[in-house]
Amino acid sequence: MSTAPGSVLVVGASAGGLATVEALRRKGFEGRITLLGAEQHLPYDRPPLSKQVLSGAWEPDKVRLRPEPALRALGVELVLGDPAVGLDVANRSVRTGSGRTLAADAVAIATGVRARAFPGQAGLAGVHMIRTLDDAVALRAALAVARRLVVVGDGVLGAEAAATGRGLGLDVTLAGPQEVPMESQIGTWAGGRLADLHAARGVRLRLGAGVSELTARSGRVTGVTLDGGAHVPADVVVVAIGGTPATDWLAGSGLACDDGVVCDSRCRAADGIYAVGDVARWQHPGLGGLIRLENRTNATEQAVVVAANILGADAPYAPVPYFWSDQYDVKLMVHGAVPADAEIDVVEGDPSDDRFVALCRSEGVPRAVLGWNMPKQARLHRQAVVDAPAPLGRP
Repeated sequence: MSTAPGSVLVVGASAGGLATVEALRRKGFEGRITLLGAEQHLPYDRPPLSKQVLSGAWEPDKVRLRPEPALRALGVELVLGDPAVGLDVANRSVRTGSGRTLAADAVAIATGVRARAFPGQAGLAGVHMIRTLDDAVALRAALAVARRLVVVGDGVLGAEAAATGRGLGLDVTLAGPQEVPMESQIGTWAGGRLADLHAARGVRLRLGAGVSELTARSGRVTGVTLDGGAHVPADVVVVAIGGTPATDWLAGSGLACDDGVVCDSRCRAADGIYAVGDVARWQHPGLGGLIRLENRTNATEQAVVVAANILGADAPYAPVPYFWSDQYDVKLMVHGAVPADAEIDVVEGDPSDDRFVALCRSEGVPRAVLGWNMPKQARLHRQAVVDAPAPLGRP
C-alpha cells in the first residue's frame, strides 16, 4: 500500500491486537478501526494467568488491559466472541464464525497461538491447559479441591504453573524431556539453578524423560506414565507443552503459513496485510532469518512497528529478543538468546545471594544477558548484546 489506509481491521483482541489499535491512534490515525476477537472477554493480559489468577491473588477482572472507558476513548469498534474463519487477501476482508464479513483497507493479524494438547486428553476430566482466562479460572477451581498436581511440560509456562501449585500447598511433580527446567530458554547453567529452586520448594522433578501417556479411570485422569514406564499419580494434570500458531483460519487465503504467518522484515505478509505477536514469523534483519517470538514484550513492541508501517512507514522490526518469568520470589529475565554452548560470566551481583546478572557468550561473543532478581541491572548490560557482531543469537 502506497498511501495511508482509511480503515484498519485488527484480528485478535489480546495484547498485540490492542497495542496495534493504541499505536495507530497515538500516531494520529483517525480512520475506522475494528478489533475482532474470538473470546467474549475484553482484551486482557496473559502472563498473570499462570501466576496471580491461578493462585487466587487476582480476581479475573484485574487482568483487563484497559478499563471500558479507555477502550471507548479509542473509538474502536469491538466485535467479540466471533472468531475469524477466513481471509480474502485481495479484498482485505475477513469472514467470521457468525457469518459476517468485515473489510478494511489494511488488516493486522494478531490471533496468537493455541495451546498444544496432549494425545488422548480430549474429554478427560481433570486435564487442563492455560491459555485463556477461562482456562485459568477453571484450573483454579480444580486446584482448590485437589491434592496432587502433575505438570506436563518443563518450559516457562510449566515451571510457572508448578511454582504456583506449590504456593497453593499441592504435592507437585514437574515432568518433561529437558534435563533442567527451561533449558531451551535459559541454558543448562541457569536451568540447573532453577531446578534447585523448585526442588528446595518441594517440587518433585521428573526431568530428562517425556510423558508417554495420561492414565484415567471412568473418564477422569489418574496420573501420567513417563517414558520408561514409571507412573506418577495425580488429581489434576496441567498440559504445558507449547503452542501452535492460530493460522488454520487462513487456509486457502494464499498467505504463507509455516509455524506462523510468514512476513518480511516489515511484518508484512501481503500488500496491506500484516502480522503481530505470537502468530507472526518475520524476517529479522539482525538474525538473518525468520523468527517467531511468544512473549508479551514482543507483542506490544511489534505492534508499534506494524502500526507505523500500516500508516506508510518503511520500518524494519529488529528487536533484541526479551522475556521474563516470575517463579516463587525469583524474577528471571533474558535479553537476547542464550546459546546452547553458552559461556557464563557473572558480571554483577552474586549467585550465592540469589541476585546476579550473567553475560552468556558463544565463542567469546555476547549473545544474551540473563538477570536473576536484578531486572534493572540486566537491562543496562543488554547493550553488550546490541553491540555484538551479528547475529544477535539463535532463538
